[in-house]
Amino acid sequence: MYDPLESGTDPSQNYLEAPHQPLDYIFHPKRVAVIGATEKEGSVGRTLMQNLKNTDFGGEILPINPKRDEVLGVKCYKSVTEVEGEIDLVVIITPAKTVPTLIQQCADKGIPAAIIISAGFKELGPPGEKLEQEVLTIARKSGMRIIGPNCLGVMNPILGLNATFAADMAFPGNVAFISQSGAMCTAVLDWSLKEKIGFSSFVSIGSMADVQWGDLINYLGNDRHTKSILIYMESIGDPRSFLAAARRVALTKPIVVIKSGRTEVAAKAAASHTGSMAGSDDVLDAAFKRAGVMRVDTIEELFNMALVLAKQPEPSSPNLTIITNAGGPAVLATDAASTFGAELTELHPETIANLDKFLPAAWSRSNPVDILGDADAARYSETVNIIAKDPHTDGILIVLSPQDMTEPEKTAEQLRPHTNIPGKPLLASWMGGASVEKGAQILKDAGIPCFPYPDEAAKTFAKMWKHSYQLKALYETPPIRDSITEKPAIVDEIIQKALSEGRDLLTEMESKDLLKAYGIPVVETIICESADEAKKAAEKLTYPVVAKLHSETITHKTDVGGVLLNLNSAEEVIDAFNSIQTSVTKLKGAEHFQGVTIQRMVKLEGYEIILGSTMDEQFGPVLLFGSGGQLVEVFKDSTLALPPLNATLARRMMEETKIYTALQGVRGRGSVNMNDLETLLVSFSRMIAEQPHIKECDINPLLANENEIIALDARVILHPPGTKNLSTLSIRPYPVEYIQETALKDKTAILLRPIRPEDEPAINEFHRKLSEESVRSRYFQFLSLEERIAHDRLIHICSSDYEQEMAIVAEVQNNIVAVVRLTRWPGTKAAFFKLIIQDDFQGKGLGSTLLDFTIDLAKREGIKTLKAQLLHENSGLIAMLNKRGFTSNFADSEQKTLLFEKDLA
Repeated sequence: MYDPLESGTDPSQNYLEAPHQPLDYIFHPKRVAVIGATEKEGSVGRTLMQNLKNTDFGGEILPINPKRDEVLGVKCYKSVTEVEGEIDLVVIITPAKTVPTLIQQCADKGIPAAIIISAGFKELGPPGEKLEQEVLTIARKSGMRIIGPNCLGVMNPILGLNATFAADMAFPGNVAFISQSGAMCTAVLDWSLKEKIGFSSFVSIGSMADVQWGDLINYLGNDRHTKSILIYMESIGDPRSFLAAARRVALTKPIVVIKSGRTEVAAKAAASHTGSMAGSDDVLDAAFKRAGVMRVDTIEELFNMALVLAKQPEPSSPNLTIITNAGGPAVLATDAASTFGAELTELHPETIANLDKFLPAAWSRSNPVDILGDADAARYSETVNIIAKDPHTDGILIVLSPQDMTEPEKTAEQLRPHTNIPGKPLLASWMGGASVEKGAQILKDAGIPCFPYPDEAAKTFAKMWKHSYQLKALYETPPIRDSITEKPAIVDEIIQKALSEGRDLLTEMESKDLLKAYGIPVVETIICESADEAKKAAEKLTYPVVAKLHSETITHKTDVGGVLLNLNSAEEVIDAFNSIQTSVTKLKGAEHFQGVTIQRMVKLEGYEIILGSTMDEQFGPVLLFGSGGQLVEVFKDSTLALPPLNATLARRMMEETKIYTALQGVRGRGSVNMNDLETLLVSFSRMIAEQPHIKECDINPLLANENEIIALDARVILHPPGTKNLSTLSIRPYPVEYIQETALKDKTAILLRPIRPEDEPAINEFHRKLSEESVRSRYFQFLSLEERIAHDRLIHICSSDYEQEMAIVAEVQNNIVAVVRLTRWPGTKAAFFKLIIQDDFQGKGLGSTLLDFTIDLAKREGIKTLKAQLLHENSGLIAMLNKRGFTSNFADSEQKTLLFEKDLA
């Protein structure tokens, strides 16, 4: 079970008495019942019983079969109700139609967890779906957690638990593997035995009726035996749960996913450009990037990542050094490294000088380090020894091709001492067949991943580096590009007016008013219902002007002749009005023409950008940014991201497009104000996050040049009137509902609000003002300032997912003076809080204010039990907790800490 003292991520999370997690009963059971156990040859029931018996599990096995007195020499019971005492886990392998009744029996007995191996549920259509829903209803009412149905089962190789019907048991190790496919489980298991890869957990999740990705990622993220998580995914399940868990865990443990079903029939027709350009698999990519999840495309890549992550560290830079005895393979490796994002190290002069001392004169004297075809084992070993010390090198690939004087086995043996180079992954490629097979196995046994081809090894290194870089880039501290304000009231008015009129399409004018409310610059636009009004508007704006169709029903104006540019006189404006009216009436009907809009003709000097949003069936609102204009769907230079964005995420989004380079100035053109563009993206993201009625939105073009950034056209499509399930964000937005202004006893004004990633500099400053006594009171030990303000630690606090954790800051005149951190314990309705107040503000009533605020917040978040652990000498906070009905007991008599608890139900 997870030991909080060994989490190693944040001392503030070292709770000495954590609640028992429901999934512990699945991975660490003491008594396991097998419903459907049998001795019938070739049956799942027999195999599962044998697997439980023939391992080091050590727990009690309870076969359940009304027709037998014993199974494989173990006493058998007719039902779980006959078993005396508690049962931790039940494994069910009976026909689907029997499962609801059996689950009810388990619920009545209070069994907390089940694995349903049986098939025949929702994969068979409505009848099976009904059965599955019956099971789920019973389980949720009783609090039981279920893996499956239609799964292979669960292994915990560390414990020796094999509750599967697989033919073999996985080796113990530090990689967790989760799969929706039982066939993939057996294939990976077979491969792992050959490659000697061990697992901390091996889970066939089946159809995910109850336990989903988020539950398992959270659980394995807290498992000290798990160093990385591999996933074979067929469906995302609950996206918010998955993303919340993945965002938390990926910061400390790599998560690698292979997702089937990449290719789909073209996207459904959409009213906006964004809708037609955003395929669901592209959205999934964007979701994985946002969560810090590494996606691989093939089973081979998944195996390669398993191989490397289990045995080698992630690189800290893209600098790869290749050591080879042949030029051709090194060129292949170089191409692969470059193609997938790595770079060849520029060797330090001292490294070259040291290599010169013993390598033949004809060696390459550069990277790749070609040590020539007659290289023996000693030459390889000494070269690796020197390269490992090169300050520029952060990854090493050793390539051996069999030649007359090559020593594959001896070379592999001499590389054993280099297995664990701190912070530098070591990969190998022993090319060839039978002649290198034993050498390759020696390397694998030593913990050095060995690939048959050097390009695959180089590609694996590059993908590891790219993932590491992208993860760090996601959590760069963003500058403040927006202020925390209430939703603009005018936006609700615009949207409700359209809905009350039965419209799901906003006019161009309404769309632009929406943008203006969120601070997005738009070109001045005047609605004109007659040609004479159009003429007067043009004279007000000065020529040249643009005339566009004003319609409550037509979205693509150019398709009906509804846009006329560069009008330079009153006559041209009048003609344009009449021309648009005639064209629309002919093509669509007179009822679709409500006039025209007149706006100034903006010279298209600069770059046309598209900024938009659409709805994804799984992830909800999705943002799009890229090259815009009339050929937007031809060029398809765009990228997707999930809202909400901050300035860092906005910049990361833009960096993925080709136009990003141009926006910074090319061929004599000045740079667009990139800070303003970031701000605009953040504001647009906020609009989409705050307005669930918006189904699709396009700003196309958004004109950007060195002088201005301005929206020339906008289109907003709403969910149809009466829609019940509006846009739900897959990542919880900033909880503005918890912003509160109050005052202390001395009338000092205090702002309480949830923390933001932008607060990291302020939190840094806050820690600089804490006394050693305040630090010890909070962390139960002395932590240096450097430890407390380390970026890798603060991102866990400032960038946490509000779905799982929330820190509330108290501000006085824009300075943070206190922080209370509320953390849900995964898989439970319990939460812990920790409070720390700047010394100058202690004794002023701020603690009581924050405590009451935290209790109220916890209730509103659905938390049933609130806990806190304190040093016994923290008399002030202890008194406040006692006053509010918290009960206490000793958490650790040696450390002299107390555990306080309050039932909020």
